[in-house]
Amino acid sequence: MSIRRSFAAGILICLISGANMAFAQSGVKLKIVGKIVDSQSNSPLGYASIRVFKSADSSFVSGAITDETGGFIVDIAAGNYYALSEFIGYKPQVTPDIRLNSSNSPMDLGLIKVSPSARTLDEVTVQAEKSSMELSLDKKIFNVGKDLANAGGTAVDILTNVPSVAVDVEGNVSLRGSGNVRILIDGKPSGLVSIKGASGLQQLQGSMIERVEIITNPSARYEAEGMGGVINIVLKKERKEGFNGSFDIITGHPTNYGAAANVNYRRKNLNFFINYTMSYRNTPGKNFLYQELYRNDSTFIMERDMKSNLKGMANSARGGIDYYFNAKNILTGSYTWRTSKGKRFSTLNYRDYIGSTNNLTSYTVRTQDETETEPNSEYSVTYKKTFNRKGQEFTADVRYLDNWENSDQYYNESVFNPNGSMSGIPPLLQRAVNYETEKQLLFQADYVHPFAKDGKIEAGARSSSRDMTNDYTVTQRGEDGGWFTLPNLTNDFLYEENINAVYGILGNKTGKFSYQAGLRAEWTGVTTELKQTAEVNKRTYANLFPSVHVTYDFAKQNAFQLSFSRRVRRPQYNDLSPFATYSDNRNYWSGNPDLNPEFTNAFELGHIKYMSKGSLTSSLYYRHTNGKITSIRTVQEDGSSYTRPENLGTEDAYGAEFTSSFNPYSWWKIDNSVNFFRAITDGANVDESFQSDTYSWFVRMMSRFTLWKSADVQLRGNYEAPQQTPQGRRKALATLDLAATRDIMKGNATLTLSVIDVFNSRKFRSVTEGFNFYTRNTSQGRLRQVNLTLNYRLHQAKKKPKESLDGEF
Repeated sequence: MSIRRSFAAGILICLISGANMAFAQSGVKLKIVGKIVDSQSNSPLGYASIRVFKSADSSFVSGAITDETGGFIVDIAAGNYYALSEFIGYKPQVTPDIRLNSSNSPMDLGLIKVSPSARTLDEVTVQAEKSSMELSLDKKIFNVGKDLANAGGTAVDILTNVPSVAVDVEGNVSLRGSGNVRILIDGKPSGLVSIKGASGLQQLQGSMIERVEIITNPSARYEAEGMGGVINIVLKKERKEGFNGSFDIITGHPTNYGAAANVNYRRKNLNFFINYTMSYRNTPGKNFLYQELYRNDSTFIMERDMKSNLKGMANSARGGIDYYFNAKNILTGSYTWRTSKGKRFSTLNYRDYIGSTNNLTSYTVRTQDETETEPNSEYSVTYKKTFNRKGQEFTADVRYLDNWENSDQYYNESVFNPNGSMSGIPPLLQRAVNYETEKQLLFQADYVHPFAKDGKIEAGARSSSRDMTNDYTVTQRGEDGGWFTLPNLTNDFLYEENINAVYGILGNKTGKFSYQAGLRAEWTGVTTELKQTAEVNKRTYANLFPSVHVTYDFAKQNAFQLSFSRRVRRPQYNDLSPFATYSDNRNYWSGNPDLNPEFTNAFELGHIKYMSKGSLTSSLYYRHTNGKITSIRTVQEDGSSYTRPENLGTEDAYGAEFTSSFNPYSWWKIDNSVNFFRAITDGANVDESFQSDTYSWFVRMMSRFTLWKSADVQLRGNYEAPQQTPQGRRKALATLDLAATRDIMKGNATLTLSVIDVFNSRKFRSVTEGFNFYTRNTSQGRLRQVNLTLNYRLHQAKKKPKESLDGEF
């Protein structure tokens, strides 16, 4: 039986309550207890199902859903039974020969280990794809394999369609409307995110990603950084015996060529793994800006059309070795290398008017020719020890990041009269050179100690040291042919950051009530320096970040969780660097060296309900933020604009989110996510006009159909409603993606055709207003994309197993 049917059978557990009522009248209840865990990592599987059947006639008797620790309790009468344990994406596991009587109740079945689902095709085993979305109270897991439209895409394409997440035209990521999100790779900071922050994910191919975890209200074990929460991207890595792997070949339009390999070889106590991706892309984009400037009782109008093409080659490799001293001690060493070389050519056309667009005064053409190189390296060593006692483990991690980026840009600018003749203004030739570096050393240790039956204590420490530099120069060629430096556009920016942290968490369970309380202390030191102008800004501060999670399991497969955490957004390198982008010399973007951190108190009430054909999670949340960081645009009298982040007073955000996974039929699966929110921002500390009170909502829906045994079709739609900002508003956005897939080569390979943004409608539109200006902007950083991807899976050969209760259902 397929995974879909296994899942459908598992969630029929919602009938348990009725069965228990009938059973309660027929005999005295005894108990069967145990835990369901992953067979490879021994990690608990919360919200897995266990069903108990009579040995005599295989009739269903009773069952239960596991709690967050994987534990379960089944109330049942004395008798002879067998149990079936199931979880999404795992093989059903049968526990036979359960002989229950009053003398051995409660009967402890111990650890029930379930394995990732697999299907046997002749003599080759191919790992099946997991469901696209898995739900729990404090975490949403988005499994990449089943989302067909992600084939051939990047990490940004994947995040664009993850529930609760939005990605703008520049690649900036937000979670539930908050742009301050902590993005981790395999639970740690990584060079794959890059100096530029989340924009580095545009070079990370989706074929390297196994799943994305969304944690909206993290506990004290996570860094306090990230007001909106944590997005953890988990990369693929096998640990199976023998030689295993998968390979991808990608082609697409606009130009998108790529190849990827995920391979591992394990023999006895050694496991070697490597991920490699290569891509070549030509990404076209366009932008239109309309601006009115009010000065001296006149209206000066500027229209700017921009078209760009970014051609680039990217390579990334991640390799390492797992050494098993024994079953309880693993040492892992890995190295990650990524490099991208790009060539960007942009054309900007400016039209200047006075009074109305019927009165053209000048026409300007500016071109940008940029060459960019960005190599990144990461070294890491991780040690993990598990103990004889269930759940007791120690992990230590050391990693070093060494990244740099070199950008060399040339600009040509010519001004014309309205009739197209040369204006007489000499053409400009300018050059901007920008060299950035980042070095980070990170130490982290975590320990989990269980006590009593369900209690545990967690503790850990973390130390991070990061140094970054930005040496930038903007020059212009003079009439004599020599080059001179433009004022206020040249400096050497230094950034030093040291963060040390310790945390402790206490958790336990009593009946259906479980709790977890934690406290994290962080000591932060940040120093910025502009060398040429000798401007030094040094800040040190210590903060406490508490977290509380309380869960109660109700009957009929309902559970509720109330949680609280305190979060921080520290200004990062891009927020503080005063380097101004110069591709558009009328619209500048830069950081703010005087920016302060923002702090948030986050509250959330979550609920999960299992139904006969799916599951539903819902949550109510509230965030109060002090020192809200928001980008503010100002326009000078000459019409040039400057956009940089500022600390506004406060923001209060209220919201309700609903996420569901539903199987109306065995051939049809639907995943939905809806988020309604209200955000009130008060920026009167900067300007009385910086106020907003917005109501908005996001919705995402994915519908997948199995048309034939080996072919699927998927539709994926997104809608983001309009919302107000402190300086204006963002307009609505709607997109539709389409994909189809078919298994070929006896099931060892899959061919996927995807169309991203079918109607070419992914356009970010905004209106920004100030006392002396009105600006309307439309950006489209990526046009419609069509990809064709071939995925080939190679796994070890093994003997065909005999049919038994341990096989797939």
